[in-house]
Amino acid sequence: MRVNRKAEGRAASGHPWIFASDIEDRGGAQPGDTVKVVGPRGQAIGIAHFSSTSQITLRVLGRRLETTDSAFFQARIGEALAHRKRVVTDSEAFRLVYSEGDRLPGLIADYYNGHVVLQLLTQGMDRSADTIVAVLQNLLNPRSIVARNDVPVRKLESLPLESRVLFGAPPDRVEFRMNGLVLQADLVRGQKTGTFLDQRENYLAAARFARGNALDCFSSTGGFALHLAKSCERVEAVDSSAEALRIAGAAAEANGISNIQFREANVFDLLSGYAGARRRFGAVVLDPPAFAKSRANRDAALKAYREINYKALRLIETTGILVTCSCSHHVSESDLLETVAAAALDAGRTLRVLERRSQGQDHPILLTVPETLYLKCLILQCLD
Repeated sequence: MRVNRKAEGRAASGHPWIFASDIEDRGGAQPGDTVKVVGPRGQAIGIAHFSSTSQITLRVLGRRLETTDSAFFQARIGEALAHRKRVVTDSEAFRLVYSEGDRLPGLIADYYNGHVVLQLLTQGMDRSADTIVAVLQNLLNPRSIVARNDVPVRKLESLPLESRVLFGAPPDRVEFRMNGLVLQADLVRGQKTGTFLDQRENYLAAARFARGNALDCFSSTGGFALHLAKSCERVEAVDSSAEALRIAGAAAEANGISNIQFREANVFDLLSGYAGARRRFGAVVLDPPAFAKSRANRDAALKAYREINYKALRLIETTGILVTCSCSHHVSESDLLETVAAAALDAGRTLRVLERRSQGQDHPILLTVPETLYLKCLILQCLD
């Protein structure tokens, strides 16, 4: 498949995406094919998965001209597993394969204490499902493998949205240890692949600073709340999902934690109500869903981040802690810092930066692929 000079330069800069507008000759490629990519003068760029419908038409897999067979996936997934063995500690759950971050664009694989959850996000990875499952069985000998292919991005690839078991029989909820706690995940029906794994290291960082009464907003299955319970007198965990809160409550019971109150509510409304009631907390955590799912709604997202941080800052005691996060790729760390600074001025608060953090090391960031960096986590102290 021949691409133009713009795509050739992009590939040379280390970015794996080639767009439909930069394709000069598709060469009869079929959906999900692995194709040889050449530049406008015929020089080889590498191999890529071809998508017949996405605007990201090619996702480069590597510079070498090789076959994407079992040996290819065995090597790439084996490298990913070796990296996790180096960087993941005290956790039976982690991201095993992180798409572009592991040079397997379109493939997500999460490991939960002997069970694996896949997301096959492109036509190429979807066609390779049987090979990927066989490789995972060889490397990990898992008890089950689940495909959570119910994510909207598959619509761009003309792939069906589905959630199904590819191997074995996953339990209704999987228990796993993380940071000294027993947590739970619903692999078939839960959020994402069962729960959120990217904040694992940030949970511990937040617990180091938080004291007194804490408020965990957008708590989901209770990751921050369960960790804060060790260092705080009381924790209130708020989320709009009753099922997520039930899973969090079961985890609290399994760990013998009794100082968390779980509340189903709209966070924006609850924060406004608490400000009116003059409630105060020693720590507030904001871990909302992505407000900016595309570049087009970035401005609206920044407005939402400013509003929610302003509401939270009105509740924090002097010397108290704000942990504020954004998982929107289209909102940079500098955007988040500026937005929270503006919210602090609106609220009349002075903030000290204690830590600037990102996603866990099992979500590796490629220097030449900015899209692999998406999670921002700021730990701030209110000085007045």
